[in-house]
Amino acid sequence: MFGLDLEQLAFVLLATIAVAALAYFFVFDSIEQQKKSDDRLKSVKLAATDGLTKSTARDKQAEATRRRKSVQDTLNDIDQRQKLRDKNIKSPPLKMLLQQAGMKVTVKRFYIYSGVVGLVLVLLRTFFGAPLYLAPGFFLIGALGLPRAFVYFRRRRRVAAFLHEFPNSIDVIVRAIRSGLPLNDGIRLIAQEAQEPVRTEFRRIVDMQQVGVSIPEAAMRMSEYMPCPEASFFGIVIQIQSQAGGNLSEALGNLSRVLRDRKKMKAKVQALSMEAKASAYIIGALPFVVAGLVYLSSPQYIMVLFTTDMGKMIMVCSGIWMSIGIAVMRKMINFKF
Repeated sequence: MFGLDLEQLAFVLLATIAVAALAYFFVFDSIEQQKKSDDRLKSVKLAATDGLTKSTARDKQAEATRRRKSVQDTLNDIDQRQKLRDKNIKSPPLKMLLQQAGMKVTVKRFYIYSGVVGLVLVLLRTFFGAPLYLAPGFFLIGALGLPRAFVYFRRRRRVAAFLHEFPNSIDVIVRAIRSGLPLNDGIRLIAQEAQEPVRTEFRRIVDMQQVGVSIPEAAMRMSEYMPCPEASFFGIVIQIQSQAGGNLSEALGNLSRVLRDRKKMKAKVQALSMEAKASAYIIGALPFVVAGLVYLSSPQYIMVLFTTDMGKMIMVCSGIWMSIGIAVMRKMINFKF
């Protein structure tokens, strides 16, 4: 009986071990398959994540490259247009020159006025007793020199007035944009409330916009009517922002700060060069002062220059050399920005 129990126990033990071995075999195989499946799923997810990351990086790089190319193309286009505008600024046609000076005179009427001034100078030559062979020179000076000099003087004064008010106008546009208004509303505000000649130039932008010209293109054309680098800067900022995007209020704020710094630098340079200008003024006025003093002390001594042919020739040569000296001194002390 005892032996039989041992045999039964041994059989049960062996059966249990066999069942456990079989269960372990099948369960272990299932665990291994599950582990392999998890590893494969993890590798697939990792590969998908890496692919998505690489694709995102490629898309970002492509977008950055596209934006850089767009900005570069815009800058090249602006550079070509700016070269054409610089050519018109340096040697503009008469009609454009009159518009830049803010003169509401037609070209035909300007030529009529120039001829009248030339005839007046010829009559003044007759009144002062100058030789007849100098009449063509007086007419050319009156018809071509003095009227154009007056137009250039008006243009310089208008540009100076524009530069004095332009940074304040840009600050108004910046505040309008930061308060939520669009750019065209800020430009209309300047066209209505600013001082001349800024108001006229911005009104021209509004008028161009009403006939279908975009604001960037109209801003780029401002330099054609206002020949100064500051107007070109404004157009370039608006053009680049419209092509590449960005914070327009910050860009215009930086432009306003740059314009004010340029104005301060120009005033500083003028102050430092004032000594040289004073010396040039004294040297240029010295011959006339000496001639006046000599005439007051001994008129007969200096009248030889005005009554004899040799004296008149000396006066003409002296005037030519003095004009050359004044032009050289002006070139040396005149700094352009």
